[in-house]
Amino acid sequence: MDRDRVDFFIGTCVIEGESETLEVARFLKKELAFLEERIRLTYKGSFDKANRTSLDSFRGPGLGEGLRILEKIKGETGLSVITDFHDPSQAESVARVVDTLQIPAFLCRQTDMIASGAKACARYKRRLNIKKGQFLAPWDVEHIANKAKAFLPMENILITERGTSFGYNNLVVDMSSFETMKSMGLQTVHDCTHCVQRPGGLGKTSGGKRESIVTLAKAAAAAGADGFFMECHPDPPKALSDAATSLPLDRVRPLVETLLEIRDVCRKKEQTP
Repeated sequence: MDRDRVDFFIGTCVIEGESETLEVARFLKKELAFLEERIRLTYKGSFDKANRTSLDSFRGPGLGEGLRILEKIKGETGLSVITDFHDPSQAESVARVVDTLQIPAFLCRQTDMIASGAKACARYKRRLNIKKGQFLAPWDVEHIANKAKAFLPMENILITERGTSFGYNNLVVDMSSFETMKSMGLQTVHDCTHCVQRPGGLGKTSGGKRESIVTLAKAAAAAGADGFFMECHPDPPKALSDAATSLPLDRVRPLVETLLEIRDVCRKKEQTP
């Protein structure tokens, strides 16, 4: 795997439909094409948001239709794709299609989820991205990693930092967590948009501080994050999930360029005697 290219997992929170998803994927492919030698762009979309605040909230098209749409994105754009699964029985089906399987934050300690995901990734030569739970200290990620690496090489395991809950409706990102988790040999990813959420902050939906996305993402780049995860939408206020924290499409490229610049500066400083 090319470690010199930086991982960027970008797309809508939930798959809202085939045409809408393809529109965003085509935009990202074209908008970031000039960076293809520097970044590894993976399209992100969930076929099911199984942890919505309200029973009435839109969850997505479901496993079968969602995977069909993601497979079409791969075929039409050539982009890699990532999606989350929510039950061990889904790992095999998901791994047949996507390039990176993702375990949601609240399921990050579930042994059956980790084992099934890691086994499926090993079988189909995929990667496993595990979202670090909001309740978990960074040093406790070692136990999660040990479960995954029993079935999958370490270079195919990623851990995503999406903040820790220290109070009601609030998340805080401990920037030292990247150093802690990298010391275990893990590749780390910063979740630029979920980390500014206010879970349940709007009553029946989650709120968030979209204005803080860029600030925290820049800090994570300086802190040594190996990759970045962000959700975007053509019209964020109308997004069917995570409307409060999705980036407008025209803000994606400037942020990606900024994060690469910060990483370059930090690496040069580290290499200077």
